[in-house]
Amino acid sequence: MPQNSPRLDLPYLQPAQAQKHVTHNEALRVLDLVVQLSVTTLNATNPPAAPGQGEIHALGTSPTGDWSGQAGKLAAWLDNAWHFMAPGTGWRAWDLSSDQIKVWDGAAWIDPPVSTQNLTGVGIATGSDSTNRLAVRSPATLLTHEGGGHQLKINKAGSGDTASLLFQSNWTGHAEMGLSGNTDFSIKVSPDGSNWTEALRIDATTGIASGTSIQNNAEDTTPGRLMRADYGYGPGNVLGVVSESGGTPGGAVIERGSNANGDYVRFADGTQICTATLNPAGATSATGTLFASGAATWVYPIAFAPGTSPVLSGNGGGNTRFLGFDAPSDAQVIYQVMSAMSDATALAPSAMAVGRWF
Repeated sequence: MPQNSPRLDLPYLQPAQAQKHVTHNEALRVLDLVVQLSVTTLNATNPPAAPGQGEIHALGTSPTGDWSGQAGKLAAWLDNAWHFMAPGTGWRAWDLSSDQIKVWDGAAWIDPPVSTQNLTGVGIATGSDSTNRLAVRSPATLLTHEGGGHQLKINKAGSGDTASLLFQSNWTGHAEMGLSGNTDFSIKVSPDGSNWTEALRIDATTGIASGTSIQNNAEDTTPGRLMRADYGYGPGNVLGVVSESGGTPGGAVIERGSNANGDYVRFADGTQICTATLNPAGATSATGTLFASGAATWVYPIAFAPGTSPVLSGNGGGNTRFLGFDAPSDAQVIYQVMSAMSDATALAPSAMAVGRWF
């Protein structure tokens, strides 16, 4: 029969042994040291000057004094002497100096291995629950890079679900941004956590913005709303093609153009101005006359609104002067000029028509 137990090296009682109580008490003393083990210090080097009965230290790699040569062992102060015991792999000890549990891995005292996979919940300075499985209570939460960029990913199972950030005040929601019930990005606000207004939505396919913070139509001048590009005017659409729908402007502010018939300007309010330098009208004279008159047709460079009558004016060039206009259609006028036949050069007159294009 062996003299000692294989794991804790406890002395066995032997047959016909005298003073069995000595062996028994020795085994109890060892058990008293290692069962529910706690150590005063970890990786200790120098023995304390006045240790207490039963005080245990986990020695480091280079202990000194009475501990010299006992590296890695447990040093227990019993009956005014140090007793040493080698810990076994897997022994656990409570470190009184740090208030932490430690495990002997065969070479050093380490923190117990902890699995961080598939945890049911993690609460940092607060409690987690089945919905908020990660809960943090602190002045701030930092997520930083590891030498490059960093992404915070919020994933949902399907397009009809929600992946969003909810902002609360005293546990009442007042703002939410993300993918709420679809794949469009939206920002919603609420005064009470129950009634919500979708202030802004960005279409996932087109990237076009909508929502209550955007103009509903060109006449919408609600204070604080964002102006749509097609409902307002700026450097990009002051000059361009004017248009209208039901009397409401929908294009640029000013449109300018020219062709063989002259120049024109159209304004978003419907005003149109046409100008041209005209032909002298081919006036012929009778024998002995000083002046002769003739008529010609001016086709507008762009048509006026059907059924409207533009205001016409003109002036002669040099010895040429207007005699009058006749407007047979919305697209053209007949003008008459008189030329001074004593002047061999007939200068071209100019004309202007002002009216409406709608």
